[in-house]
Amino acid sequence: MVGPTLFHRRKHSWPPEEFISKATLQLLDFDSAAPPSHAWRRRLNCHANILKEFTITFREAIKMVRLGIRLWSYVREEASHGRKAPIDPFTKDNCRPSASQGVPLGGMGSGSISRGFRGEFKQWQITPGTCDPSPMMSNQFSIFISRENVHKKYASVLAPGQHGSLGKSRDKGISSWGWNLNGQHSTYHALFPRAWTIYDGEPDPELKISCRQISPFIPNNYRDSSLPAAVFLVNTGKERAKVSLVFTWANSIGGTSHMSGGHVNEPFIGEDGVSGVLLHHKTGKGNPPVTFAISACETQNVNVTVLPCFGLSEDSYFTAKDMWETMEKDGNFDQENFNSGPSMPSSPGDTICAAVSASAWVEAHGKCTVSFALSWPSPKVKFSKGSTYDRRYTKFYGTSRRAAVDLVHDALTHYKRWEDDIEAWQNPILRDDMLPEWYKFTLFNELYFLVAGGTVWIDSASLHANGNGQRQQSDLRNSDGKASGIDSKEQQNNLNNGDRNGIESNGLFVDTSQADDEDDVGRFLYLEGVEYVMWNTYDVHFYASYALLMLFPKIELNIQRDFAKAVLSEDTRKVKFLAEGNWGIRKVRGAVPHDLGMHDPWNEMNAYNIHDTSKWKDLNPKFVLQVYRDFAATGDHQFGIDVWPAVRAAMEYMEQFDRDNDDLIENDGFPDQTYDTWTVHGVSAYCGCLWLAALQAAAAMALQVGDKFFAELCKNKFLNAKAALEAKLWNGTYLNYDSGASSNSKSIQTDQLAGQWYTASSGLPPVFEEFKIRSTLQKIFDFNVMKTRGGRMGAVNGMHPDGKVDETCMQSREIWTGVTYAAAATMILSGMEEQGFTTAEGIFTAGWSEEGFGYWFQTPEGWTMDGHYRSLIYMRPLAIWGMQWALTLPKAILDGPKINMVDRVHMSPRSRRFSHNVKVVKHKAKCFGNCKLSCSC
Repeated sequence: MVGPTLFHRRKHSWPPEEFISKATLQLLDFDSAAPPSHAWRRRLNCHANILKEFTITFREAIKMVRLGIRLWSYVREEASHGRKAPIDPFTKDNCRPSASQGVPLGGMGSGSISRGFRGEFKQWQITPGTCDPSPMMSNQFSIFISRENVHKKYASVLAPGQHGSLGKSRDKGISSWGWNLNGQHSTYHALFPRAWTIYDGEPDPELKISCRQISPFIPNNYRDSSLPAAVFLVNTGKERAKVSLVFTWANSIGGTSHMSGGHVNEPFIGEDGVSGVLLHHKTGKGNPPVTFAISACETQNVNVTVLPCFGLSEDSYFTAKDMWETMEKDGNFDQENFNSGPSMPSSPGDTICAAVSASAWVEAHGKCTVSFALSWPSPKVKFSKGSTYDRRYTKFYGTSRRAAVDLVHDALTHYKRWEDDIEAWQNPILRDDMLPEWYKFTLFNELYFLVAGGTVWIDSASLHANGNGQRQQSDLRNSDGKASGIDSKEQQNNLNNGDRNGIESNGLFVDTSQADDEDDVGRFLYLEGVEYVMWNTYDVHFYASYALLMLFPKIELNIQRDFAKAVLSEDTRKVKFLAEGNWGIRKVRGAVPHDLGMHDPWNEMNAYNIHDTSKWKDLNPKFVLQVYRDFAATGDHQFGIDVWPAVRAAMEYMEQFDRDNDDLIENDGFPDQTYDTWTVHGVSAYCGCLWLAALQAAAAMALQVGDKFFAELCKNKFLNAKAALEAKLWNGTYLNYDSGASSNSKSIQTDQLAGQWYTASSGLPPVFEEFKIRSTLQKIFDFNVMKTRGGRMGAVNGMHPDGKVDETCMQSREIWTGVTYAAAATMILSGMEEQGFTTAEGIFTAGWSEEGFGYWFQTPEGWTMDGHYRSLIYMRPLAIWGMQWALTLPKAILDGPKINMVDRVHMSPRSRRFSHNVKVVKHKAKCFGNCKLSCSC
């Protein structure tokens, strides 16, 4: 726990009074209109610098030239089939990334839209696996202000006008609107899942405006957290004035989709004063349709009108300029517009938009709240190889396009409850005076990834309705060795002919058809990153999973169930691995898959094809460690029994990598772990420590599920392997990188105690003696952290003992955000709180602070010493929740059963082999699928 004397040093702190006048804060002190005391803040006139991407050195390029050629060929081959490669460094977006991101909209898994801190809607991820960063500048809030007997009026878009795309519009398009906001007196305040924009006398000096954005991200709420909806509350006050607010929206899902034609808008009047416009979007490439709803809530003081359709070109029947002039003149639209019915479908090349206006009189020194809502239901998820499922929210709202109306209605009538739940969750952390200011809001803001990280959340019922997914071509075998697809000869013909149809389901989904409705929370996917398009990348989920375990534990358990099922399956289709150009099979039984796939997740795993990950040394130990942590933390004994066969299989599989019978696994002279450009020779600190920790976890779990013999095997292996690892790597201060003879074998690796992180997080005994753990962590802090720009950038992955950065490869010289957070968590668990927070603060300083590089709400995998990023919007930084786990270890962990790894039954080297011992363990509970491992179900 954090001690009371920890933070006498400088803290990052931005009280709202430094950005907003006290008078305005007092005026907005109602209905949560004022921003919170703890938040990430920016002025709207801040320069959004273009971000700089990393480049490889000449030496690195020479080493990777063959990989580059093979990757280029693979990208082109996938494109010829109309598919995107999971890793494509050659295709760049037209819209260069900039330091302009903000809190994204909506819940998890229903398609996301981000909103920059200056107000632009962008980063469109409605279609799974695609992300269009370009902003739709017609999507705006605008304000029109007039007063009785006063000629001066104000009309302005509530966003700064310094956007390059505006000058490209025609005179009757959005360039004709009033882009009059300077942004000097307007500020943005972010505390995910909410954000506040305060207009302190802009555009009208006599009016104070707060626009609050609310999304339903609520821990342990598996219903509302799945909704594709958001609410915007606009609060005004001070001088008497007529205020009209307009919410405009284009019929678009990003990119040039608004110009494809066939889109239709129609007005609607719903219940409880909720009315607006539906925008039915006809998607291309056979993707499921999307319907947007923009709406406002009419009250006794607020009048709502709509403009169902206007265009952005001068040829439109009603142009964007006409819309603006109508609002300037009348302050509202014609009430008869509600009776106009559906519009004619748009023509190719034309863009149609809609607008909702809410008008009210604000009395002198009075206050007024106007509420808007946006929803974007797209009920079906279709993956590029054909499998289609229903999104999670359809369990409650159905698949009709009219669900958009119900969603905005419920958002506008339930948002106060959402906010109460959000505040009840966040306040204990925000009010903890022992925590540094930067940590409090960064902890919550890093959760943006669970919305904007390409998440997909599906309803389990659609799995069974579709026969567990419309399986594409496969030869995937279950644990009994029987193929679940067609015969191998026919399959090979289909492979050669590109046939992707007519293949049976492989049944890889965990069966939830018998689950209680409350326990059935669907299936969840999230991307490794928007540039690395692979679902649930497991070696990275190892770091990120603390967030799901703490906030949505049922989702976390289901992810582990999916991987447990996958361990027991085999897919014998041939795959070319691009690093060496060799061929192998897609999925080996007993190996944990790298990911659940890309084009057909669950059914076609291991989209990653740089290396053969069945030979990686970290995936299986990471699976065992995650499963045990989740088992211990949740106390879900049934979960433990269900996944135990896969845990045993994963441990048994690893035995092949013990080359010298010392019970310690060895690496194979290539990058065979999550650092997939950083070669390892012999025994490695990273994989060796993970293996030792996995032996502990497997032993502890075996005892709790009744497999005592396997527990003894693991305990014996642990003691022997520990002695071997220390003899080969411990140098008196830290663990050498590996036992090889290369120039970097003695490097200090930040991540060398990843296994210890998990044992301490799970209530297991320490992997090494305490003095060795603290000595290693202090070495990492002194060298990898403090010798990296004085600790203001995070921890570099590799550092030579002479204090020079290890430049063996691009990854050894990078600073990985999630690994830095993980190292900080390990320090906290070892009683080194000050070093831990100092380590993590470097990520905040470089990534989130005004003096940093501008990576807020798009935290990358890592950056170089000069701050150039690699892979924006990445999964691993969710590891900051590992720090929170370390600070607040759950009672189930603290009070859980303890295992003594010292007491053991001595065994001969032969009898210590997993493969030499087959023992039947009977469970009353039902295990996974057709598991035929060394336990009988």
